[in-house]
Amino acid sequence: MSQADQVLVDTLLTTLGKAYVPYSDHPVASIMETPDGSQFVGCNVEVAHYKGLCAEASAIAAMVTAGQRELSKVYVMGPGEHLCTPCGDCRQRIREFATPETRIFVLSHQGEVLKEYTMASLLPDAFGPENLPKR
Repeated sequence: MSQADQVLVDTLLTTLGKAYVPYSDHPVASIMETPDGSQFVGCNVEVAHYKGLCAEASAIAAMVTAGQRELSKVYVMGPGEHLCTPCGDCRQRIREFATPETRIFVLSHQGEVLKEYTMASLLPDAFGPENLPKR
């Protein structure tokens, strides 16, 4: 996948424009896609004490609220042409709902896929639900 679907790119660009980033001026948009094709969007939301909500966390929260629990694809778009990958905390959040087949795409403003990751390449040797004892 070298060029993302235009509807997907337009959704990311619209969502990017809705980000609340008065402190960093670094808007980020994300789409979480589930195996049934449902998509959940999110943007980052900053607050004065600097503990804002990342775009990926925002989209995952919407997905979970809708009753979904598995990711097939993740799309992330930052404010420029540079690679804007999920932060460490968001990598762990994505890991919670990812499978080995989940793909993570980081896009430019033009919709070019700058990099594609598997969960294993995005967060090697990750700690996940299976690492905890069964209850």
